[in-house]
Amino acid sequence: MTDRFSIARDRFSIATPDDFHAHLRRGSAMGAYARRHALSFGRALAMPNTVPPIASGPAVAAYREAILEAAGGALAPLATFKLLPGMSEGTVRACAAAGAIAGKYYPAGSTTNSSDGLRDPAEAEAALGAMEAAGLVLCVHAEDPAAPALEREEAFIPVLERMIAAHPRLRIVIEHVSSAALLGFALAAPPRVAATVTAHHLLFTLDDLIGEAMSPHLYCKPVPKSARDRDALRDAVFRGERKLFFGSDSAPHPRSAKEGARAAAGIYSSPTAVAALAGLFESGGALAALEGFLSIRGASFYGLPPASGRLELARGEWVVPEELDGVVPMLAGKSLSWSCSRT
Repeated sequence: MTDRFSIARDRFSIATPDDFHAHLRRGSAMGAYARRHALSFGRALAMPNTVPPIASGPAVAAYREAILEAAGGALAPLATFKLLPGMSEGTVRACAAAGAIAGKYYPAGSTTNSSDGLRDPAEAEAALGAMEAAGLVLCVHAEDPAAPALEREEAFIPVLERMIAAHPRLRIVIEHVSSAALLGFALAAPPRVAATVTAHHLLFTLDDLIGEAMSPHLYCKPVPKSARDRDALRDAVFRGERKLFFGSDSAPHPRSAKEGARAAAGIYSSPTAVAALAGLFESGGALAALEGFLSIRGASFYGLPPASGRLELARGEWVVPEELDGVVPMLAGKSLSWSCSRT
């Protein structure tokens, strides 16, 4: 560890982080979520599984402009579109022309608003070919919803293998890796395959979700796994694996949707993710690896310049509010030892 990141220091800065997996929603709440995101991140890859989905050139352009306006220009949205069965090459080209840098593969029924997703890559073969030709990135929610909940990532690996083989120039990001099995696959895959890792999969295990009592605000897809899986992720990001970078998968739901008879999947992590990760990386003696994970490798994989500005991190204990923006945030009521602010 360099002196710059010595744990004896009370303040340091990193290049402004990017979030390469963010749910900013639609409607009146989007402004609060986008502005909250902008407190820690310069850019956010906005997921397209809204209602209705972002699945055409005009939808891409309109959603991007809506986020810019909602955030007051403080957050730069990186646009995506949702792959749908039968999507044409022309639609992909129109999405790219409207500013999309990635398309998102949701297996049908795998997560929120995915009933219209793909049952097999063959349903979007033309679109995948067009993405490859256009140099777009394919982001994949890599779970097989037909498999048992804790085995869904491993069960999806054969589908990933088929897509990697069928499209030899297609860059692929395996989203929110949560298991040692999928992590191992991602690290062994060709260099054009990378993976995002969330703060919550680095922090929590299944025991945190259901061990003492059911915690609906930690329920997400993929669900947190075992301590062995979590520790494999920690070891990989602490040592600076070049294929891994940050995607929060921050997915706000109002309390009524999380605390009812059927809890919606998603964790509102963007308000606390960076501060929590600073504490985690410090505890692992890996503060020097934080900037690469949050700010460097994702932009490099997507072929983007670094985000402008810096993020200041300062030591100082604070308690996470029980509610923010009408949502219970990750680590609500807990004390964190670092805070952050953009400069």
